[in-house]
Amino acid sequence: MKLYIKYMVSVRCKMVVREVLKKMNLRYILVDLGMVEVMNDLTLQQREALKIALLQSGLELMDDKKTVLIEKIKNVIIEMVHYSEEITKMNYSDYISQKLGQDYTYMSKLFSEVKGTTIEHYIIAHKIERVKELLLYDELNLTQISYILNYSSVAHLSKQFKKVTGLTPSFFKQLKDKKRISLENV
Repeated sequence: MKLYIKYMVSVRCKMVVREVLKKMNLRYILVDLGMVEVMNDLTLQQREALKIALLQSGLELMDDKKTVLIEKIKNVIIEMVHYSEEITKMNYSDYISQKLGQDYTYMSKLFSEVKGTTIEHYIIAHKIERVKELLLYDELNLTQISYILNYSSVAHLSKQFKKVTGLTPSFFKQLKDKKRISLENV
């Protein structure tokens, strides 16, 4: 049985969910970003207990199909930007549509209605957070970062970074108080 969980966007979230399942003696097949596959169907009592336990950890069990699709879209983007070695060279709309087996126009319209932003802006916000992270690690230069994140040039990355943050990448790197946004708040 597949269950979908809102705000489950990091490795830590997956660890929290595994711990909750373990405490509840629920056997699972898979724990992934935004989704858990448990071995058996849950009773209403188990489902309610899981819902409460997840809420205590800042996560939310989802029932609504549209909400589930929105979370799937977000998780595909987060996985693509933050957990892939290199962002796909494929058109983002094709990539998301292929990954989720849904019509992109429908997903885009639904995402915009529910989230109040476009999928494109959501991707950009995550790419900028990834740039911040890579700048803080100080292991890659801007040319390497722009390549990894599939920017057409360093100038394009810098322009987009400044538009979103108000700072140039080099100025951001010099800041003492380097603030990043947690993934669930992007």
